[in-house]
Amino acid sequence: MKHIKIKALAFALVFASTSAHAAVTVCLWQPGYNTPESCNTSLATNNTRIWQSNYTLEKSGQYALAVAGMDEVLRQIPTHEFALMRRAWLNYSQGRHNDALRDYNQVLALNPKALDARLGITLPLLAQQRWREAAVEANKVIAVSAWDYTAHVRLMICEEGEHKWETLTRHATELATRYPGDVTAQVYLARSAAWQNDIPSARFAYLKVLQHVPDHIEANAYLKKNP
Repeated sequence: MKHIKIKALAFALVFASTSAHAAVTVCLWQPGYNTPESCNTSLATNNTRIWQSNYTLEKSGQYALAVAGMDEVLRQIPTHEFALMRRAWLNYSQGRHNDALRDYNQVLALNPKALDARLGITLPLLAQQRWREAAVEANKVIAVSAWDYTAHVRLMICEEGEHKWETLTRHATELATRYPGDVTAQVYLARSAAWQNDIPSARFAYLKVLQHVPDHIEANAYLKKNP
């Protein structure tokens, strides 16, 4: 067998594994231009099989195995922001809310401007019904991006959770004005009216909901009960 010589290049064998499979990647580095450490970075970012496998595991509900895949990426590159985001989401998806909070906070420690991580934190907090803490995080996003839709929806969830019906009414009205084609604000507007026993306003809002989603279960149930 012929031996192929490559001038000024050195080979580094880097082993990458996920929970679903293991792969051996040959990484080339050129002295003076990059380093063996950059090969590790290349492995985690360029080996698409790692990510494809991870999404496949998530899709099939194998969250623990998907988390193990991200653990391996983070073992090689502890500061890999997206791997931390993925692991946070996967932990949240399997109900490991404190682990998800840890990962989202790690992302923010690396990148304090990461709005998606800030929004991510709200998910486990909402799941734990920690309404005030979730509202603080949502408001931090709104302070940077005034009408961020996701932040406002999650803030409305907090307002509903704390039974702040008047605040929710004002908030949902403002959001419906900004997003007239969206149904979510109308649903929260209807709920806040219903909880305040304002049947005409609740009916009006739920009828608007049906304009968007004619088979909306909640709206139809309320209108049937309150003809």
